[in-house]
This record gives sequence, C-alpha cells and structure tokens, in this order.
Amino acid sequence: MRYELLGNLRVVDGPQISSIGAQKIEILFATLLANADHVVSCNQLMNEIWGEQPPRRALAGLHVYVSELRKFLHRPDRAQSPIITHAPGYVLRLDGDELDSESFLTLAGVGRRLVREQRYEEARELLEEALSLWRGPALGDLGQGPVLSNFATRLTETRLECLEMLADVQLERGRHRELIGMLYTLTTENPLRETFHRQLMLALYRSERRADALKAYQSARRVLIEELGLEPCAPMRDLHEAILRSEVLEPVGV
Repeated sequence: MRYELLGNLRVVDGPQISSIGAQKIEILFATLLANADHVVSCNQLMNEIWGEQPPRRALAGLHVYVSELRKFLHRPDRAQSPIITHAPGYVLRLDGDELDSESFLTLAGVGRRLVREQRYEEARELLEEALSLWRGPALGDLGQGPVLSNFATRLTETRLECLEMLADVQLERGRHRELIGMLYTLTTENPLRETFHRQLMLALYRSERRADALKAYQSARRVLIEELGLEPCAPMRDLHEAILRSEVLEPVGV
C-alpha cells in the first residue's frame, strides 16, 4: 500500500486508488502520515482539525474520526490497523507501506549528493524521478494547521531546491535551450527566487539571446526593488556584468 501526500491525499493499493471525502478526517490522516511512526498527541490532532478553539466535545469527535479512518484503511489481509492508540495520542505505523513524501526526500537527498560530486547525468535522473512524484501542491488544500503547514512548506521548499539543482545540472550538461521555457515559468511562479532568474539569464545568453538575458535581469531587478527594496544578489549582478562584457560562459560538461 502506498500513501500519497504530494498532491491531494490518496491511498494507492495495487490498481485501486481511494481517497476520503470528509475534510476533517483527511486532516487527521495527513497529520498522522506527516509524523508516520511517531506518536501524535490528541491535543496536536485537535489543534490541526479545529484550530486553537476546538468545540467542547472535540476529544469525542476525534475518537470518532479515528474510528472512521481505521475503517477506511482496513484490509482483509491485515490483522491489525496501521493506526495504533499510544498515549498521549495515536501513531500510524508504516510497517513496509510506502509514503511518497519519504521517497521524494530520499531521492532529493541522493540527488543533492550527486550534484556535489559533479555526477550530473546520475543527478539528473534522480532529480527527475523525485519531481515526477508530485501530482499537485503538497497536501492539496489541507495544510492549514501548524503541523501540516510546516510539513507542506518543507516539501515545497525541497521541490524548489530540486528544480534549482536540475536546472544547474542541465546547464552544466549544455542543455540550456531546453531549459528556457521551464525557467520562464518558474520565474513567473516564484518572482522573488533569484536563483531561477540567474539560471534563466544564463540559459538565454548561452542560447545567443543576449538581449533577452539582459531584459530578464532588468525585469527581475525591478520586481526585487518594488517588492523588497533590494538590489539583485551578487551572483546575479556578476552574471549581468559578464553578459555586458560578452564573456564566454560555456558549460563544463558532464
């Protein structure tokens, strides 16, 4: 069985894909998965489900939701539910089941190491595999409470880091022309993330589009000044100067 959080929450069991329609039970499920194999207290769970002012009978409601979740996860070939009562709350045991967020973080970590070792082709394969696990925003629209919000932020930041590393790898492999469309999209979606702007400038410049590279710098600079009152970071400014001087900025290759 595979639990998937990199998009709307769902369970994949062979050919069968199932999801829960009730949002509060989904929040309970997602919170337990975000802390898989670790106990989550009843207070934490109630805070995720109802916020800082839970209803008077919130604890009783939580027990009902846990019961419903156990029914949802019941499989005839399993003697025990993956959700275990353990003071001061509950724990979801993976016991060999897969969790897509764990797979993603593992692949991202290996990809990061391969980039440091300049093993670019292997890094590309691992990073693309990691990114392919995403079906949409982490947790869909469930990440409102502190636990799920922090968990979704961590996953999203790691995804953006993977995209940055993948772009760097492709630039080193001389695949700059293939990157331009993706980087235009990423700079639009993440206008304050300077790495994407720098990568776009370099991809355009190496594609013999010097004027577009300079326009990309001016556009990014304008956004940073308007939004943050800041000039671009040193690597962006250095690249801008190198482009103005028409320096040769060729990839090092694999």
